[in-house]
Amino acid sequence: MGDIVLSAGVRQNLLSLQSTADLMATTQNRLATGKRVNSAIDNPSNFFTSQALSYRASDLNSLLDSIGQAQKTIEAADHGITAITKLVESAKSIAKQAQQTAEPDATYALAVTGTPVINDALVAGLSGTLTVQVGSGAVQSIDLSTLTTAAGLQAALGGLTGVTATINGSNNISITSTTSDTITVGGTDALALVGAAGVGAHTPTATVATPNTVRATLQTQFNEVLQQIDALARDASYNGVNLLGGDSLKVVFNEDGSSSLDITGVEFDTAGLGLSSLTGAEFQTNMNTGAVLADVDNALRTLRSQASAFGSRLSTVQIRQDFTKNLIRTLETGADNLVLADTNEEGANMLALQTRQQLSTTALSLSAQADQAVLRLFG
Repeated sequence: MGDIVLSAGVRQNLLSLQSTADLMATTQNRLATGKRVNSAIDNPSNFFTSQALSYRASDLNSLLDSIGQAQKTIEAADHGITAITKLVESAKSIAKQAQQTAEPDATYALAVTGTPVINDALVAGLSGTLTVQVGSGAVQSIDLSTLTTAAGLQAALGGLTGVTATINGSNNISITSTTSDTITVGGTDALALVGAAGVGAHTPTATVATPNTVRATLQTQFNEVLQQIDALARDASYNGVNLLGGDSLKVVFNEDGSSSLDITGVEFDTAGLGLSSLTGAEFQTNMNTGAVLADVDNALRTLRSQASAFGSRLSTVQIRQDFTKNLIRTLETGADNLVLADTNEEGANMLALQTRQQLSTTALSLSAQADQAVLRLFG
């Protein structure tokens, strides 16, 4: 079979139809996928730049999940601190009720006994002072530089008021009081005379003959509240992390881990807060109850300070979470701008190409008819 010979007009219209068909296929693909760049062949620069932006957005989106979990972990700790604070305030209220209840009769005993052995050589080698203060009274001072013997020191100790201070049978200094006042022992030579355990403030021990039943009941209630504090601190975990149980948390904010926040946990059970169950006559005297209240106040200050610290870290995590969300949207929008097609434009293109195809088909038909007329005329 011989080659088919096409006239110039037919060939031109045929090429036009083929070109239109190719453009229509491209436009249809863009309308179907919604993209004007579907592969590196279409536009290498836009394709790979868009891909890199999309990958980063995907990585950040994965981090966003972990940031959200970290936020919930901090929130759980913050809720725990709020609840523990309320329990500690309840314990404080109970202690105050005890303090306002009639105080039973009590006897007080305090003995501070030093460990160094007192002799003439020791006393003769001492130089500046020994001070003893009873309650908030005046500080009584013994000038040791004027003494050279143990007997002289014994006589000087006997001159102190509010306490009985002597050198006992074991040749140690013994300071005794039967009042409820705190005794504070100090001075430049106190360590040499009474030892490390004897230097500082000492609180007398109260003995109650007939305990007040109301105070005893309040002490039981106080201990029950402390048990609830321990239980609540154990339960303040999220996804296995308990920032009130000593666990720590690291929040990563970017893909390579160079931006992060370390959150150090705390021990906020009763032991960590400096509170302990009362097993003696702590609530039977106002002095001992006051000491318990001081511990409770310290615990409240600790809780409020840590609540502020966790609040600051939670705010930081929330800010980074919002920033990451906005950055992901920016990256996705930028990636889409490089490859997405304008459907309105492509729709208009399709309509124009369909019209061109119809016109090219008509032109091809006319060209073919013209060729046939020539053939009949010269055939």
